[in-house]
Amino acid sequence: MNVTIVDYNSGNISSVINSFKEVAKDKVNIKVTSDLNQIKSSDKLVLPGQGSFKSCVDALSNINGLIDTLDEFAIKDKKPILGICVGFQMFADVGYEEKKTKGLGWISGKVLKIDNQNGKYKLPHIGWNQLNIVKDSKILKNIKNKSHMYFVHSYEFIPENKNVISATTDYSSKIVCSIEKENIFGTQFHPEKSDKIGLKILDNFINL
Repeated sequence: MNVTIVDYNSGNISSVINSFKEVAKDKVNIKVTSDLNQIKSSDKLVLPGQGSFKSCVDALSNINGLIDTLDEFAIKDKKPILGICVGFQMFADVGYEEKKTKGLGWISGKVLKIDNQNGKYKLPHIGWNQLNIVKDSKILKNIKNKSHMYFVHSYEFIPENKNVISATTDYSSKIVCSIEKENIFGTQFHPEKSDKIGLKILDNFINL
């Protein structure tokens, strides 16, 4: 089986690569590429993201045919894809970081700045926060409720359909931090930086 981490110059993805390789060991072939044919032939995709919503969407757009290939993979072929941090936020229709920017539109919703309640909450939200698991999710299998995950973000994904939400975290409000919609999975937190529990989530994804 091939699991491909999409490399589109979104920032440092070495921790994502290292964590997946640690989990996969010799069972699974982990690739890191922006080659469209390799992406199409993969069994599963990982879409990392570091930086602003706009810079990540622009980076995807700069690789000719990549967004169409991702659409085909996730929407037409319905193969599993995991978005991490901004990679997850890009599933939305639109984001408002820097300027209004169209997202991939796979999950109806928008990405807005976290309401810091007039400075009561620091932004970016950095550090360990508890998961509130609100529904069964394949990637949260055997993850205990109230487990702590690592976050770094100033913007939050607000989906229109609340049924896609699998976990939230409390920071200013209930922030959506994990979603599942058929073959599409996303985490606002960084599983690759969340110790053994995060690695278990990556293992769950590999074993879907």
